[in-house]
Amino acid sequence: MKRTTSLGVLACEALLVLAVWPASARAAEPITLGQGLMAAEATENSVVLQARLTRGQDLAGGDLPGAQGQGRFELAAAEDFAQARTGDLLTARAESDFILRCSFDGLKPGTRYYYRLVYGPAGETPQKTSPVCTFRSLGGAAGEGEYRLAVVTGMNYAFFHDGHKGGRDSNVPKEQRRIGYPGLAAMANLKPDYFIGTGDNVYYDHPGGPKSAVEEVQMRRKWHEQFSQRRYIDLFARTATYWEKDDHDFRYNDSDLTGDKPPSVELGLRIFSEQLVLPKTPYRTLRVNKHLQIWLLEGRDFRSPNAMPDGPDKTIWGKQQQQWLQRTLAESDAAYRVVVSPTPLIGPDTVSKRDNHVNPRGFRHERDAFFAWLKDKGLTSKPQPGRPQVLLVCGDRHWQYHAVDPSGMEEFSCGALVDENAVTGSFPGQPKSSDPEGTIRHLYHPRQAQGGFLMMTIQAGGKLAMEFYDTAGKKQYESVRAGS
Repeated sequence: MKRTTSLGVLACEALLVLAVWPASARAAEPITLGQGLMAAEATENSVVLQARLTRGQDLAGGDLPGAQGQGRFELAAAEDFAQARTGDLLTARAESDFILRCSFDGLKPGTRYYYRLVYGPAGETPQKTSPVCTFRSLGGAAGEGEYRLAVVTGMNYAFFHDGHKGGRDSNVPKEQRRIGYPGLAAMANLKPDYFIGTGDNVYYDHPGGPKSAVEEVQMRRKWHEQFSQRRYIDLFARTATYWEKDDHDFRYNDSDLTGDKPPSVELGLRIFSEQLVLPKTPYRTLRVNKHLQIWLLEGRDFRSPNAMPDGPDKTIWGKQQQQWLQRTLAESDAAYRVVVSPTPLIGPDTVSKRDNHVNPRGFRHERDAFFAWLKDKGLTSKPQPGRPQVLLVCGDRHWQYHAVDPSGMEEFSCGALVDENAVTGSFPGQPKSSDPEGTIRHLYHPRQAQGGFLMMTIQAGGKLAMEFYDTAGKKQYESVRAGS
């Protein structure tokens, strides 16, 4: 087996944080991979692999204990691992929540890769081998193949497993609760290449009140219970992931960078980057293939206080991200330029909120300035011969919609992944919406609450399909765009 150093492996690390995991009564159990493996931040030439060493496969006292141990990742373009690359030997420690993480570069664009973890107890030569997982590198600007990207939000574990009243009203069958969200199985059947979590990937404040997760151990537990669900493990075994944060997986509902209410800003940021792979700069753009480029935005790290009066100085994105977004959108030569935001830019939303670009007391000035810049550059969602299309995709809202703004910009809200977390939402023209005059058009918006996800498929010939599915995998709506 070929061992690579700086050429094939960028960096391997056991993440370092400050707290110590409490002693586990299951310490005698064998080391397992109770949360499976994960490939993240795949580009045309790099990927980051992650695993957490655990004790057992099932939650104990509401948590999945971690395990001290060692492991190294192996990566190959052949399923038999011929000419495999091997990462450094990593140690899983309590300080890092027993997470192992390794970066590989030197990948070929548009190529299927296979990976596994060889692991075992600390101080011993690792001998146990994980199941083989797989992912596909991005095609890059020269890529011509078909790629499928699933987009989700609202993965509310408490509502699915315990109901809205903390266990007294859950209608989910026990067998479903044991293996996880049906929407994940429906998604897996469609064989996406990539999974985009747009935020609210866990809910620290559900259940709320004294049961809210405000300390390190409690917040880590939210990620453990989420990713220990069998359907996540199965999906991520063959799908690369990208992650954005929103309010519930940062601190609490509508949280910003102000206030002393726990969890603190520092703790929220640290736990998110501990549990999920993020690049050094949390906003980024990825070239999927010749026809499609996506932008993943950061909506919490740089924002002004929500309560600040709206105006030119109020921002969600921050000046640097604003400038980067405009520059890279203008520089792109992709026919489809899809901006994925944790929160909406068109909506509408409920009039009472103030933490996104749609709300009257929120951040409309920044949104309007961005739309004006797009118009000035001749960038729009409307198909025009020889012109690119800029489309918006958002998470956060618990309902699916395809919205058309008076400016001509279009937005696709992926909706909540979990039925129990879905609502009917706000419609254009409703008095208590952020669009009481009905200037926005909804080409799709279910009249009944339902969970689901958005699937973006860029075809080899240059067509882009934006498809909404429910949690059973039934297609509800599609918008197919022809290439310019």
